Parts: sequence; structure tokens; C-alpha cells
Amino acid sequence: MAAITVTATGVIPGTTAQYAQGRAGGTITAGQALYLDANGKLQVATNATLLGAACVGVALNGGAVNQVIDYVMKGQYTAGATLVQGQPYYVGTAGGIIPVDDIAGGEYMTIIGHAISTTVINVKIDQSAVTKTGAIA
Repeated sequence: MAAITVTATGVIPGTTAQYAQGRAGGTITAGQALYLDANGKLQVATNATLLGAACVGVALNGGAVNQVIDYVMKGQYTAGATLVQGQPYYVGTAGGIIPVDDIAGGEYMTIIGHAISTTVINVKIDQSAVTKTGAIA
């Protein structure tokens, strides 16, 4: 499996979504996992570094530097992608969202949430600050 392929126009908050706004610190696309940098700006998250793995939510819209970005922190959103119901999804690289099977050794394991259908993720972020070792069974 690979990172989910997101159609940005299909990323929509659900009725249970709790979301916030922030300013972009770089180019962001709807559906990307985000973290806050040292300047308090939103950046695309990555599982390659501890800071990048400190996900705060998933972008609901895109934008360039200093534009306002809405992001889901908790609750349901339509991912704009095909998901596997019941599958946990994690922060990948370059803002990507990946299934648990795609986490490689040495990458930080930050869960975004679980797919509750083939299109909806229930966001419940868990920043474990732990890197993967060995295979996930």
C-alpha cells in the first residue's frame, strides 16, 4: 500500500469535526497532515523527524505562505480518497497520510485516526514520539 491519493476538492469536514485555523508557513494542499513550526506557522508533517511528526491536524484547504488554513484537529472528515474501513492511518512523508503497513523502520509513528468507512477518517491524533522498529504484525 502507499500514501492515500487525495483529491483536494473532496476534503470536507464532517459534522463532528473540530477544526482550527492557522497561517501557512509554506505551500499546503487540502488533505495534508500538518504540524506547527517554531514560528507558530503550519507546515506539512513528516514522519522522518520528531518535530515533523508532531501532527496537529489535516488541512481542509490549501494555500501559500501566510494564507489562512483550516484544519481538522479531531472528529470526522471526508478524506477525498479511497480508504480501507477499520484501517488506522498515520503521518507519512511530505504531508502524506499512510496506512500502518507503510511505516518503515526509524520513522515516527503518529496516528491520525481510523477509517470509519471507505471515505471518512475519524481523527484522533496520537503523537507517540516513538520510532518504528521491526515489522508491524
